Amino acid sequence: MKNSAGRSGILAGAASAIVLLRILVALLATAQISALADEKAPGNVPRSDPRLASLQVEIWPEFDRPATALVILRGEIAADVPLPATVGLRIPAESGGPTAVAYSAEPGGVSFNLKYDRRDASDFIALEFSSPKRFFQVEFYDPIDTTAAVRSYTYVWAGELATSRLIVVLQEPAAASDILIEPSLGATAVGQDELRYRSADLGPFPLGKPLRVALRYAKTDSRTSAEIRKPQAASSSTTPIEGPSKKELAVWLVAIVTVLALGAIAISKWMFGRKGASKPRAREAGNCGKCGAPSAPGDSFCSKCGARLA
Repeated sequence: MKNSAGRSGILAGAASAIVLLRILVALLATAQISALADEKAPGNVPRSDPRLASLQVEIWPEFDRPATALVILRGEIAADVPLPATVGLRIPAESGGPTAVAYSAEPGGVSFNLKYDRRDASDFIALEFSSPKRFFQVEFYDPIDTTAAVRSYTYVWAGELATSRLIVVLQEPAAASDILIEPSLGATAVGQDELRYRSADLGPFPLGKPLRVALRYAKTDSRTSAEIRKPQAASSSTTPIEGPSKKELAVWLVAIVTVLALGAIAISKWMFGRKGASKPRAREAGNCGKCGAPSAPGDSFCSKCGARLA
């Protein structure tokens, strides 16, 4: 009897396990069908980064911060991509994060700051933002070792976005020589800031295709390009000449206004004095010097004898 009861318990437990297993399988199948339905639904398509009409990677070594390269990513979202478009890209972890994330309505137009999400990894920082316009810009500073006379820097675009044109622009550091860059860029042109630029259109880059930009140059001047190109004062003295303070300007202004006011008052008095002096004074009452007849104030001739009154 005991063996029969044991076998019955085992069979009952096995049956319960089979039922639970079937329930789990059914739940998993339902979840998979629901997920597939969500993916196919128009309003629940998984997000994918937009395709770009162009991406310009600008590298400005030692531009305005010592021992760093300013990297500027200028993107144009393709015309057939609906706006706003969610953009995701990576920047080097050594940069510490972006110094600017912005958008504009046209290339080179007024830029407006964009809010962005940030996720830090061991070797990169992932940025994600929604651009309401076609043009966006991301800037960051990447460290450069400037302890040696021969310096090098490498930037890698990981291919997070597909682009119809990928353009690379290098700003040559002021006072640098023996500049080598890979890939090879075009002829050098001088910009409005009197710095030299190299650029090349590398054509289309599909999603996932990386680009490695390697730079090497010689430079012994520790100053940045902005410092080297700064206009020098005409005086040979190294001490800057400071203008008057706001307080001194106020004192001078009050003094000038006071002098002008006193001068105006003096001129007015002088002019009124001349006007009063030029007006003939009226004669007072008296007697005719010839006949002695009395005369009225203002009379020029005697009313009795007609003689001119003195």
